[in-house]
Amino acid sequence: MAKKAADKRVRPGRIRSVLATLGREIAQDGIAAGTALPPEPDLEARFGVGRGVVREAIKSLAAKGLVSVRPRHGTHVLPRHEWSLLDRDVLGWLVGKDPPDRNLLLAIQEVRSIIEPAAAALAAERSTRNDRWRINAALGAMETAKDQASAVAADKAFHLAILDATHNPVLQGFRGAIDTILGTVFHVAVGSADWFRENLPNHAAAARAIESGDPEKARIAMEQVLGYTRFKLSQKKARAQRRPSDAATGGSTKNSRGGNARVGRKRKRNAS
Repeated sequence: MAKKAADKRVRPGRIRSVLATLGREIAQDGIAAGTALPPEPDLEARFGVGRGVVREAIKSLAAKGLVSVRPRHGTHVLPRHEWSLLDRDVLGWLVGKDPPDRNLLLAIQEVRSIIEPAAAALAAERSTRNDRWRINAALGAMETAKDQASAVAADKAFHLAILDATHNPVLQGFRGAIDTILGTVFHVAVGSADWFRENLPNHAAAARAIESGDPEKARIAMEQVLGYTRFKLSQKKARAQRRPSDAATGGSTKNSRGGNARVGRKRKRNAS
């Protein structure tokens, strides 16, 4: 009896562990779309768990759109466009790749640019005194942050407080996704705490507009906040794309350009 009770206590943790491992492997291309997952007995042996744990984990993967389960056909990985990309777990598995998928992060920024400026405008119209206190408190924490970790935490609190201030339950439903997104986007885009200081005036403008009840100014200020982040992500993506080609040429690209320029100058002199 005691053993059964212990099994029940640890089972949720075991389900979570199996789910997270399989989810990461699928999201990070360890198991390609269209591939069948191993049979249940193989998964039981791999993870050292019973059939019930494996089935619950697979059921969760199916609910998140990562796999399809069909009797007598097995469990197959679905293509990415079928996944619930705003699910907190799925986002975490996707953006946890090393190196991160910058195209995905830029796509996420596009979604943020649709949602958050409108949310800031609604917050300017609907926020309560307590909502505005939370927004300003988060801004103050950003301004006094001593390191990147505390700055990220304060910035998350700022954006989530604005979502809450809309008092729209559907927008508030994006909290988990936005929380997950912000941590990874900042990790990739930021690089140093200076990035937060550079973007602070835009955050302050959004907070002031919400405080004064000006929806249009709040929307524009939030667009500037997100535009700066998008710019930083694009810069990082461009550098990452250049790096492999520079390594492959051994730095000869620069010399080649310089050589071409010198040849061009010689030709010009000869022509004159």
